[in-house]
Amino acid sequence: MNRKDLNPDESPTARFGERLRALRDERGWTQDELGERVGCSGTHVSAVETGRRSPTRRFAAGADKALGTGDLLERHSRAVRHTALIEGFPEYLAHETRAAEIRLYEVGVIPGLLQTSAYASALEADAVRREAITPEQAQERVQLVGRRQAALDRSPSPLIISVLDESCLLRPMGTPDVMDAQYQRLLEFAELPNTVLQVAPFSMGARRPFSLPVTVLTLPERAVALYAESAHRGHFERESTFVLPILMAYHQLQTEALSQAESVAMIHQLRKGTP
Repeated sequence: MNRKDLNPDESPTARFGERLRALRDERGWTQDELGERVGCSGTHVSAVETGRRSPTRRFAAGADKALGTGDLLERHSRAVRHTALIEGFPEYLAHETRAAEIRLYEVGVIPGLLQTSAYASALEADAVRREAITPEQAQERVQLVGRRQAALDRSPSPLIISVLDESCLLRPMGTPDVMDAQYQRLLEFAELPNTVLQVAPFSMGARRPFSLPVTVLTLPERAVALYAESAHRGHFERESTFVLPILMAYHQLQTEALSQAESVAMIHQLRKGTP
């Protein structure tokens, strides 16, 4: 039986999953057996153990009752719920690391896979200033940016298509030097053999099909999946009925957006205005 290795140092979600698996193994239970006692499926238990799903308070309390661990897991689940990663994102990350194709559309900020460390740090520092997250959560997010980018350095290389709303380029983040380095990072990204970079200009107006960020993955088995998020939660979807219309809209977005050459020219022009 394939058994995924767990790294409890990766995140609070991973630490919870590792602890849950250890407690289950001590009792010699399968995931299905624990799920039956908790009131969920073995598949759900597997998703929590491997960090693809965050444990809810109800799940943790049910696991405590089944395992006879008092409120141990419920207390540990609080750290997961207070983590920097919004609900739904850990499940997405598990698929991003193996995707054959990644199609990104972002509004307002450079997407994490294209951020420099300095840009990511400036972005999260602002979130700390607004008391939206803690300094520890900010550090976790910045470190995650690096891990996500490193995970894509593999063979065969995934195709990465990134369409940036013009607001991503015009919103200053950090010092002018930080923005200049970020522009340079985008130009380097555009030169890679497995990437496409386009800008969706404001002039598109109502022809822009999305108002929120979306990511469409093509998995190794050629299935497609969708990740979208609001300010408070993310949603990962694999049902083709929902994903295929978004993929079609993404293709339309690419048709309306600036070409890569035009997008690169825009970034060069912005750099000229950067001290």
